[in-house]
Amino acid sequence: MTWFSLNYTGIYAIYRKEMARMARTMWQSVATPVITTVLYFVVFGRAIGSQIQHVDGVGYGAFIVPGLIMLTLLTQSVSNASIGIYFPKFTKTVYEVLSAPLSYAEAVFAYVGAAATKAILLALIILATATLFVPLHIHHPVWMVAFLVLTALAFSLFGFIIGIWADNFEQLAIVPALVMTPLTFLGGAFYSIDMLPQPWRTINMLNPVVYLVSGFRWSFYGSTDVGIGASLAFTGLFMAICLLVLWWIFCTGYRLKT
Repeated sequence: MTWFSLNYTGIYAIYRKEMARMARTMWQSVATPVITTVLYFVVFGRAIGSQIQHVDGVGYGAFIVPGLIMLTLLTQSVSNASIGIYFPKFTKTVYEVLSAPLSYAEAVFAYVGAAATKAILLALIILATATLFVPLHIHHPVWMVAFLVLTALAFSLFGFIIGIWADNFEQLAIVPALVMTPLTFLGGAFYSIDMLPQPWRTINMLNPVVYLVSGFRWSFYGSTDVGIGASLAFTGLFMAICLLVLWWIFCTGYRLKT
């Protein structure tokens, strides 16, 4: 399969359908994350920020902005991609997708691309909202965009896998609620892991979200808890693992053809 032989009409049809779902649920998809972000700034930025003036030379209100954006990006990427493929399974319309003149890779491009697009748009909205509360200066804008795109794609692939694996709505929600959100809170979204005492700092280095948040924060302020190379390496490794799992799923038909 080459770029010239892709079924762009089929990819765009699925992509447009998924994006239209976001438009139909604008209050839930856009307004709710923005309101949640405002509450984070009120609670963390004002209350805790009054006690912690600066972290690594950055005002606390500005320091938590990359963590807030990453929290939104991770949860929205996973939830959008998982519901995107789970709902056709639930309504049994997934067989129409499987029987359409569309390869598995093209279907993944469409669903994952739509989920990543929605997550990135929400992340940019959160970034714009943050500028209303704190002054921001992005030191490495190209790297910031790169981290946004790579993280959104990687975790949209992960969400797509969850959507295929889930047998009910409870399983669909359990990973974002009980895994992604706690890992993000513990991964330095609202503090520097250098502030943790040993051995908790070393233990927290096993948290994969630490590398994502640290790399993304580096693109804003040039400071990081871990090396930028480690952040990029983890993102690439996680994406490769997800692609390998999807290849196995489509080769075996796991929870798609039975």
